[in-house]
Amino acid sequence: MHHTPRRHPRRTRRALGLALATALLAAGTVACGASESSGGAALSTEATDSVKRGTVLDTPFDKPDLVLTDTGGETYDLVEETRGRPTLVYFGYTHCPDVCPLTMSNIAVAKSKLPEAEQEKLRVVFVTSDPERDTPESLGEWLRAQDPDFIGLTGDFEKIQAGARALGIGLEPPVKEEDGDIVSTHGTQVLAFLPKDDRAHVLYTSDVPVEVYEKDLPALVEGRLP
Repeated sequence: MHHTPRRHPRRTRRALGLALATALLAAGTVACGASESSGGAALSTEATDSVKRGTVLDTPFDKPDLVLTDTGGETYDLVEETRGRPTLVYFGYTHCPDVCPLTMSNIAVAKSKLPEAEQEKLRVVFVTSDPERDTPESLGEWLRAQDPDFIGLTGDFEKIQAGARALGIGLEPPVKEEDGDIVSTHGTQVLAFLPKDDRAHVLYTSDVPVEVYEKDLPALVEGRLP
């Protein structure tokens, strides 16, 4: 498997805040292989001994206008369905050997520590980067193993790619290599949207441990920065 970082700078006049997001994008984009022989995904930057935490964005991202298909086969409008709700959004795919399941597992464990009323407020949305293989049925089965309330979305790849890029997250179409491995290069960031303005104020990279989500989720659900 090839670990080739891809950069997708997003240029606007609000350069200061988005410069940080672009730097995190470059650090959080990985190529994941589907077979065990590929060796799994790896971060494109060197790991450190310090605990990684969420990054508060100077310039929050607007929620992307994504209308896709949920695991029940129904149309799901991300903006409308999550309006006024604390929401975590992640782009990945079910054949990912490590980064995607670990990220969703960490969120599921942290969510389970919340009081029931707060769990009901939180929306966790997993948008596939591999819609050709991630059908509503297979995506739903995979997510139920993590948390039955997680929302899975699939649909047209170009639409998904545009939605990801609106959040500073790079996606490449899955590629089948000569050895049969299917490689998907995708950003591994989790974006946390606050209910007060439906904008992403906090970004989590894939090396953020479960303890950080456990600490931050209560504040995010209440609409506060951690």
